[in-house]
Amino acid sequence: MVLSASEVRRVLAAVAAPDQHVCLLLIYSCGLRLGEGLRLEVRDIDAERMLLHIRSGKGNQDRYVPLPKITLQRLREHWKTHRHPTLLFPAKGHGGQGAATATVPMCRTTLQRGFRVALLASGVKKAAHVPTLRNVSS
Repeated sequence: MVLSASEVRRVLAAVAAPDQHVCLLLIYSCGLRLGEGLRLEVRDIDAERMLLHIRSGKGNQDRYVPLPKITLQRLREHWKTHRHPTLLFPAKGHGGQGAATATVPMCRTTLQRGFRVALLASGVKKAAHVPTLRNVSS
C-alpha cells in the first residue's frame, strides 16, 4: 500500500497523542522502521551534521540518515515535555506520568494503535500501517 504525501499529512494531523505524532513524523520524514524510531535515544541525534544514528537496524547494521530541520525542531519540542536523559520516546506508563523515569521506550502496539485511530479519523480509505510511511509517493 502506498500513501500520497497529502494522505500522510492528513493522517499525521489526526494523531491525537503528541508523542505519537512526533514519533510518526520522525518515522515518515527519515524513512525509519517502526522499531528504529521507537528505540532512538538522545545521543543518536547529531544536530550539527543534521543526521540520525540508527543503531542495530535491519541486519543488525548501523547507519546514518538525514534529519530534516523541521523534524529536529519537533523532536526538541517533544523532548522538553519529558526531559528523559536517554530515551526520545519513553513509555508513559498506565498513569501517563512516568515518561521522565521510564526504563523502556513507548510500546510498538501503542504507536500502531495511534496510527490506526488517526487513519480512521483522517478519512483516508487505504489499508495502511506504520510501515507504509516508508513508501510514500510524491
